[in-house]
Amino acid sequence: MAPNSHEKRAERQWLLILLPSLVLLLAFVIYPALYSIYLSFTNEALTGAAALRPRFVGFRNYTRLFNDAKFWNSLFVTFVFVIGSAVIGQFVLGLISAIALRRPIRFRRVFSSIILLPNAAPEVVAGFMWISMLAGGDNATLSRIVSFFGITPADWLQVFPLSMIIVVNTWRGIATAMILLTAGLSTIPAEIYEAARMDGATPSQMFRRITLPLMMPTILLYMLISAVSTIAVFGLVYALTRGGPGGATEVVSIYIYNQSFTAFQLGYGAAVAVVALVISLILGIAYVRAMKVEV
Repeated sequence: MAPNSHEKRAERQWLLILLPSLVLLLAFVIYPALYSIYLSFTNEALTGAAALRPRFVGFRNYTRLFNDAKFWNSLFVTFVFVIGSAVIGQFVLGLISAIALRRPIRFRRVFSSIILLPNAAPEVVAGFMWISMLAGGDNATLSRIVSFFGITPADWLQVFPLSMIIVVNTWRGIATAMILLTAGLSTIPAEIYEAARMDGATPSQMFRRITLPLMMPTILLYMLISAVSTIAVFGLVYALTRGGPGGATEVVSIYIYNQSFTAFQLGYGAAVAVVALVISLILGIAYVRAMKVEV
């Protein structure tokens, strides 16, 4: 009896320790998600009759959503943004940085500080900083650089808007990728590499047959985190382009904002947010299945 009472007391203590976190999780994650689901089935608005007397409209918002070309455009833009920024840009540069920092290179601390520096600036501040670099005219930073090589300056956010936000978001995300992938590299025993060298394996063979397979759990976890966080990026894109020109950079988060607070249609915006939530959940389930974890 005594051990059982001791275990129950320990469980109560753990519940008390976790209670503040559970309350915060309920207040700022679960409740807003459930309220968004409720709003998606109403015609809630910020102006007009629907603002005074919102009513239940069933699946009308979802029917409209799946027939809305702008919604599908935002999904396509988000897909390209995630693939270009999180899957390719941040992962490749983060992995290169992680491997480089594990080697005895000079000025390692300076190198790592430069990579971590972008995270010191808030999204909006970083966005306005990059606007000054990518703006049109001869005085913009990027225009001065390309002019030195004989390339005609351009308004980069107008000519290559999606490519530019991919570059900027990659710049901000390299540090996160580097930290997570460095942790994955540190779990690989050095003895495996030593044995491979003794067997005559080349660096490329060790990378393909040792590093990548043993890091696959970390890589999959990074892909999940980076994809979901990139889907939710708002401040950086809004500061740079506000979704323009002509919807070329209107990712899902910008589309939700425009429908909810520019078009004042909260119900419809909530429906788009629910679809984005479902997409994130699908990515999470795919990760769990890929890792063969029983939930």
